[in-house]
Parts: sequence; structure tokens; C-alpha cells
Amino acid sequence: MIIDCHGHYTTAPKALEAWRNRQIAGIQDPALMPKVAELKISDDELRESIETNQLRLMKERGSDITLFSPRASFMAHHIGDFNVSSTWAAICNELCYRVSQLFPDHFVPVAMLPQSPGVDPATCIPELEKCVKDYGNVGINLNPDPSGGHWTSPPLTDRLWYPIYEKMVEYDLPAMIHVSTSCNPAFHTTGAHYLNADTTAFMQLIQGDLFKDFPTLRFLIPHGGGAVPYHWGRFRGLAQEMKKPLLSEHLMNNVFFDTCVYHQPGINLLNTVIPVKNVLFASEMIGAVRGIDPESGHYYDDTKRYIEASTILSADDKHQIYEANTRRVFPRLDALLTSKGL
Repeated sequence: MIIDCHGHYTTAPKALEAWRNRQIAGIQDPALMPKVAELKISDDELRESIETNQLRLMKERGSDITLFSPRASFMAHHIGDFNVSSTWAAICNELCYRVSQLFPDHFVPVAMLPQSPGVDPATCIPELEKCVKDYGNVGINLNPDPSGGHWTSPPLTDRLWYPIYEKMVEYDLPAMIHVSTSCNPAFHTTGAHYLNADTTAFMQLIQGDLFKDFPTLRFLIPHGGGAVPYHWGRFRGLAQEMKKPLLSEHLMNNVFFDTCVYHQPGINLLNTVIPVKNVLFASEMIGAVRGIDPESGHYYDDTKRYIEASTILSADDKHQIYEANTRRVFPRLDALLTSKGL
């Protein structure tokens, strides 16, 4: 079985974006604010949006299950206030749940949280609990920078975040650390802000001692960990200078990386530096990089090709990356699959 741990609903019907544009307009003029009931998306529209896109590519590329969350760039937590974010998160999470019900053998929902700059993260807990209890979500996406590229929130090791972590531990949920759209012109959203955030989150975790307070907490850092594998020696050295334990003890029982790295040398580096037990398969298709690589003739985001072509990984290593690690990091997914005899 091949489980893709990083999928977003980037192909949602156009009615969703149209409703969101009306909601944004309504921030300035309340008379324009749409009602949730005005958003009409049928099951047939959802089926078409999935069957002609994600599901088609899953079948072509040979993956079986995708952990499916709302489109990351659409989270846009910096827009509006908490009420705006709360309404928007609820809509997007419900759509991913509906997809999982229409295609239960292929999609499992992961929740976005209704974060908002300067708002206590504890306000996200009702949506988190609803998604777990009512929708069967197996994980969450956590944005370390709701400000959209201005980094006004304290580091992930700050006690401000603890109410979220307490719920993650209670429900045995991992969190993918994933920012959203950058509204800072200095940071391109997918080329800079995403990778900056991946790297920044890892460094924040080095600086703190979060896992002493939450020894079972688990974070997935996407996009291959940003700059982390490439600068592993730097991070090890910095941790040493800070008198922290070795990274293998300090972080690597709790921090994991996905394979959203879009060329063979990058995947080779990831799997040379980062232990196999800390790597989960992912493609993020149809996502930030949708084109065909002229050097290979294949899609950049067809990451299974890179894993298959690896001369570093054994057959067992590939099994760990494709399935076993994800089932271990996402226990609710493992329970769901086990209940189906998988």
C-alpha cells in the first residue's frame, strides 16, 4: 500500500472560491457577506473535481490513499478576524470530509484550523474536536505564522500553543506544520514562505524543549523539511552549542519529514541524511509544482518515481516510507485501515 500523507483539495469546484471572494468583500462591507447556506456544491461536482484530477493521477502513478486537507494557500488565516477564519475553516473541512465519504477507499480527511493573527489558539479547539469526532479526521494542519509572512506569533515552543498540543496528545493526532499564503511581498508563497516555514519550525524546536512536556507529540514537516537536510551539520552544530541533546534524542522521536522534493538528487539527499524511520511518502499533487520536468519528461511532483529509482533505499526502507511510517505517525489512520482489514 502507498499512502500519500500530503494532499490538498486544490481542485475544489469554482463555487468555493467564488463564495470566498464574497466573504472577503464582506469584511469591508457587511451587506456583502454571504451566508454559508448560499454555497451550493453537489456530490456530483465533488466527484468530478476528484475523479478527473487527484484520483486519476493517483491511479496513474500508483498510490492508494491520500491524507486530504483543505488547500493550504486558501487557508489565508491573515484575512479577516476569527469569525471569518472559523466559518471558512468549517466549510473547507466539511468539503474534505464529503470527499472522504464519496471515495472512502482513497481519501482520509485532515483538518485545517480556524487560526487568526493575535487570537488565542485555544479558540481552534471546537473545530478540531468536531473534525475528529464527527468527520474522523486523522491529523491537523498547524500554521506557525497566521499573519501570512510577517511572523507575529511566538515560536511553536511557546506555551501559547499548548492548548492545541494538549488536544493533539488527547486524540493522538499529529500535526503537519504548514503555513498559508504569504501577504509579504518579500516572500513568494510556495517558493520561499513554505520552505522558510519548514526550516524555521525545525529551528524553533531545536531551541526549545517542547518534547519534554509532550513526549508523544508528533510533527510532520513538509516539503522535505525545507533547508533542514541540506544543512543538517549546521543544525547539529547549533544544537550542540546550545547544550541540547543530540538531535536523534532531542527531536527525531517526534519530528518527521515528507518526500515533497521534486528532483532525484533532493530525494537522495533526504534519504541519506534523515533516518528512514522519519520519512513519510508524499507528493502534494496537484500542488505548487504542476509542470513536467524537461530533463526527465515526467511531472516534477511524481515523487514515487524518485523513491523507486533510489539506489540508497532497500525494499524494506521503501515499505517504511510508503506505508509503515505513516501508519505509525498517524495512529487514527492505522486504526481506520486495520478496521477495514488493511
